[in-house]
Amino acid sequence: MRQNTWILIADGARARILLNEGVGKGLKPAVDREFEASRAATRELGSDRPGRTFESADGSRHALAPRTDWHQQEKQKFTRHMARILDTAARLRTFDRLVLVGPPETLGILRQALKPGTRKLVSAEVAKDLVNIAPADLSRHLGDAVIL
Repeated sequence: MRQNTWILIADGARARILLNEGVGKGLKPAVDREFEASRAATRELGSDRPGRTFESADGSRHALAPRTDWHQQEKQKFTRHMARILDTAARLRTFDRLVLVGPPETLGILRQALKPGTRKLVSAEVAKDLVNIAPADLSRHLGDAVIL
């Protein structure tokens, strides 16, 4: 019986999807590319300078605190994009199981963004930032989440 496991390793700005086809098969890329979020400067993402306002009591001016963390928004947007990729692959039955690997914040966004059918395929989550670890070294970091 075929048992394809996709392993998404993401950190909010970069991601890669690896494939394990069963015990003793190791890991290989599931798709032919790695994913990367925009590295745009804050000024390119949105207003980089807070607005200014007058104080009602004495007419002095002061800056308003910025209400938006543009880089945080980009990370969330990127993570939701990765969830859509996983949803499409799940709908096409490209994999049988899914393992999510990333920092807790990224995993939380993924959990919320994945469709229920894709969430059912999640067999494990590893709350570690392993995006910079070479595929050959991943086995010792993944523990029992993927039996290689």
